[in-house]
Amino acid sequence: MAIHPIEYRYGTPEMKAVWTEESKLQKLLEVEVALAMAEADVGLIPKKVVKTIAAGVKKVTVERVKEIEEEIHHDMMAVVLALAEQCGDAGGWVHFGATSNDILDTGLALQLRDAIELLEAKLEKLNTALLDQAEAHKHTVCAGRTHGQIGVPTTYGLRFAIWASEVDRHLQRLEQLRSRILVGQMSGAVGTGAAFGPDATKIKDKTMKYLGLGAVDVSNQLIQRDRHAEFIMFLANVATTLDKICLEIRNLQRSEIAEVEEGFGTKQVGSSTMPHKRNPIKSEQVCGLARVIRAQVEPALLNNTLWDERDLTNSSCERIIIPESIILTDHILNLTADVIKNLRFNPKNIRRNLELLRGVNMAEAVMIALAKKVGRQEAHRIVRKCAMEAHTSGEHMRDVLLKETTVTKLLTPDDVEHLMNPNNYIGTAVEQVENVVKKLRR
Repeated sequence: MAIHPIEYRYGTPEMKAVWTEESKLQKLLEVEVALAMAEADVGLIPKKVVKTIAAGVKKVTVERVKEIEEEIHHDMMAVVLALAEQCGDAGGWVHFGATSNDILDTGLALQLRDAIELLEAKLEKLNTALLDQAEAHKHTVCAGRTHGQIGVPTTYGLRFAIWASEVDRHLQRLEQLRSRILVGQMSGAVGTGAAFGPDATKIKDKTMKYLGLGAVDVSNQLIQRDRHAEFIMFLANVATTLDKICLEIRNLQRSEIAEVEEGFGTKQVGSSTMPHKRNPIKSEQVCGLARVIRAQVEPALLNNTLWDERDLTNSSCERIIIPESIILTDHILNLTADVIKNLRFNPKNIRRNLELLRGVNMAEAVMIALAKKVGRQEAHRIVRKCAMEAHTSGEHMRDVLLKETTVTKLLTPDDVEHLMNPNNYIGTAVEQVENVVKKLRR
């Protein structure tokens, strides 16, 4: 019976597959084979047993491992025994010299490698959608807002370009993380590698080479959890970017603003009682699940504060927070890309909101023009006076300016009209978008 929503509601099939019991077991068995190969290379175990161990791996099942664990109450030793019983006399060489976390932590690195490849693809998919929208709307002038209040104009293209730049930084971070996260160890009981003998370092390096992983320089009984905490913090950072994007979309879809909205299916239902509703439910789901992902940061950090050469407090915690945070991040990456790709724009409302303040939001443009003639501070004083009058009277800013003699002495009616046009005051927005698109297109 399914209990956790990840089992039946959230997550993509491909990312869930990375974290199944079957997948985890397969990774652990891969590590055991690589260890045997490395040990045989240096002469620690007989070369002839490696093929037997590799063949035995194919016969080990999750069900058998669970049966053994029920008896001995040790998950990793259950894997070792399940493999050993498939290897005949060669079974005595399985797991030779290793401690449980040599296999568990290295196997986890293999799972993380698969997860990172999927996350990278999803980040690139999202960036493509953002860049497409940036390019399509580089000339779509809209109201910029600060403090929730309408300010000077901006463009939708610039908004998407800003988000695309941020997602690209996450891709850079992910690449930088790989060498610190995708590492394995063969360190023995407390990190000395004593059970492996004088060739312990060679065994460690060879095992990781077979697996395509980096090797830790030094460790105790486990790989230090600053690495895993960094990765969880990366996921929280990504989730926060998605939260920010979807929060903005939710705000822009408010009935009072209604500039954009999520795609809405022909048979989609918005409310069980209000038939007219078209709710931004995907964006809301992203914002909600981002909270769960961010909540994993503290336990991930605390997993690095263990007793001496290690204790077990990180283990139970990681079984939950690592797959959960990765699966949910992958899920909301998919959702956000879908929202961006299928976003609907309402040009009429975009223009309406741009002109909502009857020209008051163009005050900076007028001030800059006047500043070139009377200085910045005097220009600010003049325009502020006119803006406050326009606010109070409800008149258009243009009309107030044209009644102000200090303005009409310096600016013609055509000058004022030009300055009141939002399309004339977007600076280098188009150029910036084009530069970002050119730089980030892969």
